[in-house]
Order: sequence, then C-alpha cells, then structure tokens
Amino acid sequence: MATPRFNVLGVGIHALNLESATATLLASLPRRRRQYVCCCDAHSISCARRDPAHRRTLNRALLATPDGMPLVWLGRLAGHPEVNRVYGPDLLNAVCAATAKTGQTHFFYGGAPGVATALAERMAENYPSLSIIGSHSPPQVDDVEDLPLNAIARAKPDFVWVGLGTPKQEAFMRRLAQSETDFGIALGVGAAFDFLTGRIRQAPRPIQRSGLEWLWRATQEPARLAQRYLRTAPVFAALSLAQIFRLKHYPVED
Repeated sequence: MATPRFNVLGVGIHALNLESATATLLASLPRRRRQYVCCCDAHSISCARRDPAHRRTLNRALLATPDGMPLVWLGRLAGHPEVNRVYGPDLLNAVCAATAKTGQTHFFYGGAPGVATALAERMAENYPSLSIIGSHSPPQVDDVEDLPLNAIARAKPDFVWVGLGTPKQEAFMRRLAQSETDFGIALGVGAAFDFLTGRIRQAPRPIQRSGLEWLWRATQEPARLAQRYLRTAPVFAALSLAQIFRLKHYPVED
C-alpha cells in the first residue's frame, strides 16, 4: 500500500516517522532500483516554490520525508497523527543499524574533502558488521552535470548517502536516477555528513523539537546560513498560513 502524502505548498510530503520510513526503505530496496529519497525542510520547500524543477524532483521521489518540525506540525494538522520528524542524521543511523548484518551495501558521496571518508569510518566504528563499499568527496562545482558518477557506478551500492546540500543534492540524485548507474536508493541527507563527523555541532534535542533548529544553525554558520533563514522562515510561515486557511491553493504536480 502506498504511503499517504500531505500537501505542503505544492510538495507531497509522505506521512512518515523514522520507524515507518526505515521499514519502507528496507521493503522497497529488493524490488526497486535507481530511486531516491529527499529529506525536506522549510528551506527545501521554499526552493521548490521558486524552482519548478526542484518541486518536480521532490514530488517524484520514492519518499519525501518531513525533516523539519514545521512539516511535522503541518502533517498532523492535515490529519496524520503518526507523522514525526525523519531527520537526515537519524535516518542514516537507523538504516545503517537495520542493515548492519544484512549484507546490503553503503556508499557515502559528498561533503568537503575527506568528510565522506571520515563518515564511512565513523559508521564502520558504530556498526562493525556494516558493508561499506566506498566513499567520495566530489569537487566543488556549480553545475551538478559536472559531478562525477564513476565512483558510484563502479561500486554498485544498495544505498548511496548524498551530502551536497539543498538543492544541489536533489538535482544530483535526479541525474543519478536518470543515468545508467546501477544503485539501489540514493538518500539526500545534507548536513548529516558534517554533524555525524563532528565538523558542525548539532542542535540539542529540545531545540530540534521546538522547531528552532534553524536559529541554532544560523548561529553556528552565520556567514552561510543567517541570510538564508532570515529570508526563508517568514515567507514559509506566511505561505503555510495562507494554505491552512485556504486563502491559496498549491496543487501537487509531478
């Protein structure tokens, strides 16, 4: 049975929590190849409002998960009480834990130089039986068409963990899925690469649950994130209120 979705400004977010998302991925892998998963927050949804190509990418994903607490609240408001946060770092840990002894293979792609390898080493320490078959930190390029696929193509992994940041990682996963590369499921988990390797400090759990993680992250990386969140948060809130009160309709289009 297909996972139900709820509409967030024209993006169909799957009504999931960490447990159901993990179970869906494990069940999907044997029968579906070249799929991708998008962990969505207010920034990603805001990108989708500005860029129809990004919106189509999210809507065509195997799963578009509620990564941010505002999406969780909108899902519950839409009649899905089971919805809870499917946070990129938590999803990575959950899938690695569930596949530690299954033989399913993992590849880490993204991050600054050396970060993908550091993440692979960290996961190998945390889950000693996990089958990790490669890692690659690609060059910093503006066009995802210039990002190499050969390392993934040689490895043929079941799970490709992608940490390139939104919207680049979603565009890369769309390109990967449309290529002839043999892989199972690509998962865009963004800053999970930096969080799980300790390069950037994660927000404490109470702050994460409060919906103010964006403010924490802006203080951690002000040069890169402060302006983004100051632009994104009020616009996302205003558009969401317009949708809630049916002042504006945002159709979900593939």
